[in-house]
Amino acid sequence: MGRKFFVGGNWKCNGTTEEVKKIVGTLNEDKVPEEDVVEVFVSPPYVFLPFVKSLFRSDFHVASQNSWVRKGGAYTGEISAEMLVNLDIPRVILGHSERRQLLNETNEFVGYKVAYALCHE
Repeated sequence: MGRKFFVGGNWKCNGTTEEVKKIVGTLNEDKVPEEDVVEVFVSPPYVFLPFVKSLFRSDFHVASQNSWVRKGGAYTGEISAEMLVNLDIPRVILGHSERRQLLNETNEFVGYKVAYALCHE
């Protein structure tokens, strides 16, 4: 078997419930290769993860845009890997350029996030 590809994207800190319905509706109508050839996912803002997952067709997947480097705690606004697992969201995108530029996330810090997320897949 050849290499399996994935394609996905996120819509950053954007969207309303009505806009999300339109985006998901458009994606659900698209024709894509079989899931054993390509995995398709989107990463909506955290508040829309369960909503998008409930609307998406079964061969499309939902990923989080970020996760924290530790188990819960006093980290206002952060999302833990445990929370994502609880929501049945097993994918996360880490290392965004704007988080590196605006929040000064270093390679080392992103590495810690990746290691923690991998322990909770």
